[in-house]
Amino acid sequence: MSFLDCSCISSHSHVQSISIEEQYEDISHQCSSSDVSPCSVLTDGDDITDLSTDSAHYQLLSQLGRGFNNLSQVNMARHTPSGRLVAVKNTNLDECTEDELLQLMNEVLLSRRFRHPNLLTSRLVFSSCCQLWVLSPLMSYGSADSLLRSYFPDGMSESLMAYLLYGVLRALEYLHHMGYVHRGVKASHVLLSAEGRVCLSGLQSVYSLMKDGKRMRAVFDMPQHSPSLLPWLSPELLRQDLHGYGVKSDIYSLGIVACELVSGRVPFQDMSPTLMLLQKLRGSHCCLLDVPPYPLGDMGALKVSRSGVDSGIGESVATGSLTRTATAERPQSPAPKNHSVTLHNLVQLCLQQQPERRPSATALLSHPFFRQVKKHTRDSFLSLMYPAVPVSCPPDTPPSGTPTQTCNTPSPTDTEPEDGMWDFS
Repeated sequence: MSFLDCSCISSHSHVQSISIEEQYEDISHQCSSSDVSPCSVLTDGDDITDLSTDSAHYQLLSQLGRGFNNLSQVNMARHTPSGRLVAVKNTNLDECTEDELLQLMNEVLLSRRFRHPNLLTSRLVFSSCCQLWVLSPLMSYGSADSLLRSYFPDGMSESLMAYLLYGVLRALEYLHHMGYVHRGVKASHVLLSAEGRVCLSGLQSVYSLMKDGKRMRAVFDMPQHSPSLLPWLSPELLRQDLHGYGVKSDIYSLGIVACELVSGRVPFQDMSPTLMLLQKLRGSHCCLLDVPPYPLGDMGALKVSRSGVDSGIGESVATGSLTRTATAERPQSPAPKNHSVTLHNLVQLCLQQQPERRPSATALLSHPFFRQVKKHTRDSFLSLMYPAVPVSCPPDTPPSGTPTQTCNTPSPTDTEPEDGMWDFS
């Protein structure tokens, strides 16, 4: 029976363990994309390691969303001694199963292992009562998925799309070089800070390619919580055969994200899981909406534009997630647009049926579609975010106050309505 026909996750899914004393190697400078790009610039507010580990020093403000099977609550919080705003994920450990506790530990330890400006890691973790507190820099624009649902239902401009995808590719290049496959690349895991830094989150799905000191070319483990990830997963990952899957599976997921960013809809979202599997295994792919669907092989004559210039169509962010009511809130048939040849070619390369035919993350960083990222400033890309604005501290929130020390999930002083929540699955 195919995994797509099952609504549960196998209890035998392997959780990669990492010793907390194990030293990570910062190899981000070894990647070919180590040149400074606007989407990777770190600011002073991104370093939170100097903040305290006392929960009484944090005032929980507005709730941003929930995640981890609805066991975790994510809030914007103020570090009262310094006044800095951070994101805090609280998880009630008493409500977690043994497998969920192992998954939480794995995610925390992976965050300690990785260091890259385009990866959202949690380098400040502590417990208070039965609550696990995980702090990370506040990504004030939220996820691409939340931006779509709140501001940009018809898709985004190619320039802004290139900016976001370039940051994701830098993160994937680093992970793949480190010997990990992400397995959870989707729009709700693409985050943007107020300063324009693009981060890839979702480290709970990351899986190591290393075994007995050797790097394997393929693995066979299924991602945790993968029912919500089905539209983004590659054919070889869903096929579950003896060939397994590798880092090129993330490249396929990137192609799906590119389609949803520019069109405003999640590819394959209207299909049943079984039909989705059949379509992917047959080689059907989601095409951009300015052309009728056709087999991938028919795009072979597509020429790569040497300009790499944005087509200038639209000025909004399109993203995707199958959680909650995201699909119901999106237009099912956005108006046709005229997309650039370079975008068509990028999607074609990422969605190749055979993984060995897909380019690596390093190779894609040199694709003509991303030339525009180096030609413009960070501010010019952020100007495309209008009318979206970064979240900030509620104006009526007092400058002091601490959360109650109980074993219940802390309640923020100001909670946003349910339809405005961000997706942290």
